[in-house]
Amino acid sequence: MASSRAGSFWSPSRRRRSTQNAVQTEVKKEYFPNQFTVIPKDGDKVTVNGKDLAWHAVDTKLYNVNLYHFAREQGMSAENVLFWAVTIVNSPKEIPNVRLAIGSNAASVWWLNGEELIGIYNDRQTTIDDTACSKRVTLKKGPNVVRAAIVNGGGATDFCARFLDADDKPLKGYTVSLSAK
Repeated sequence: MASSRAGSFWSPSRRRRSTQNAVQTEVKKEYFPNQFTVIPKDGDKVTVNGKDLAWHAVDTKLYNVNLYHFAREQGMSAENVLFWAVTIVNSPKEIPNVRLAIGSNAASVWWLNGEELIGIYNDRQTTIDDTACSKRVTLKKGPNVVRAAIVNGGGATDFCARFLDADDKPLKGYTVSLSAK
């Protein structure tokens, strides 16, 4: 997504393990109503385990979103945390045969328009494009919702994502926003 330029983030609960089974169990647990369909706005709040948490709009000009620094700016720990991210990819036309290339430190699961697309597990470093690529999918004309859950056990944490075209080159000609317009 032009290297993850936009998203909304918050940390709902503490998690320690990043194996595939543990991560899948954690990200599929319902923490708040409509967590797999909500398009949050900056400042929207949800309650998780009796704690009010706010969504925050984040923009980066780098290739990644640094969740360690984000958490520190919010006065929170970045260790043993599950972060949720949502962004909208606005496509001017239907684009077939694209792939979502992701990287995260540590584990993460990604959805496109409500369909689970890809996951990476265990502790790892974030790298551009070569950590994992999804199967080929079609971006529909108009807004496409990309949702991610990033699970960090300890230490630094960040993520990156972008779409690759049919030739596995960075996709061009779309915009990224925080709301479905």
